[in-house]
Amino acid sequence: MKYIIYTLSLLLFTLSGCKPPHKDPDNTLSVSIEPQKYFLESIVGNKYTVNTAIPAGSNPESYDPSPSQMVNIGKSRVFFKVGNLGFENTWLNNISINNPNLQIVDCSVGIPIIIDDHGHEGHSHQGSDPHIWSSPSTALIITKNMYNSMIELDPKNSDYYLDRFEDLEKVILATDSTIQSYLSQAPSKSFIIFHPALSYFADQYGLNQYSIEVEGKNPTPQQMSELIQKAKKDNVKVVFVQEEYDKKNAEPIAKELGAEIVSINPLSYSWNDELIKIAKAIAQKHD
Repeated sequence: MKYIIYTLSLLLFTLSGCKPPHKDPDNTLSVSIEPQKYFLESIVGNKYTVNTAIPAGSNPESYDPSPSQMVNIGKSRVFFKVGNLGFENTWLNNISINNPNLQIVDCSVGIPIIIDDHGHEGHSHQGSDPHIWSSPSTALIITKNMYNSMIELDPKNSDYYLDRFEDLEKVILATDSTIQSYLSQAPSKSFIIFHPALSYFADQYGLNQYSIEVEGKNPTPQQMSELIQKAKKDNVKVVFVQEEYDKKNAEPIAKELGAEIVSINPLSYSWNDELIKIAKAIAQKHD
């Protein structure tokens, strides 16, 4: 009998040791999208857990979070918002009211605004393009805002964050160098994209971004014709389509131009790989 009790006790002890560690809400940070998660995790390392509000494959303009996701955001020490995403404009005020101790950091502070008049399913961008993470120059500002917030939040680990931030800066600068190398060989300085998510990328590298989508809607036949004429004049060789959008409107344009359709994911956690992929496509470089 003693042997049975001892065995059961040992089993219970072993099982209790296999339980996952309890997540301390005080060690949780939240971001809107996966590229931000990549930046923030690069800075905070193992000091904090980073929660992404908008799951991969979801539209950040129209995404509605579940109650459990709202709770996870509310438990965070800090929420790092992109700046002007539809999700943020719709939900952050409510989240802030219900969680008055939640600190909200705007990652767009210091980034020159690119004006854009398109909209999405009733969501307005209030005149500014929200896709600020799509270039190395703006990524440097976003990550600096994150770093400054972290040393204010957790000054005792400031040296740790500085080392990791400087390593991240090197990755961003190397990404910029690689992109410039590819684009210097590009047959055209213009590209077509279904939804205009690469405005900051185009601005940094002197490119022309032509959008298929017009004010958040599919183009009319006349608008399609005008777009094709512009693209022919500029010798466009690539049409980008984000993973969350249908390719059907891109296909006739690409066929007319003899251009390649390339599926991209600007919301990818692998931020640097995705931007390099875009540059390679514009340069018509294939592995």
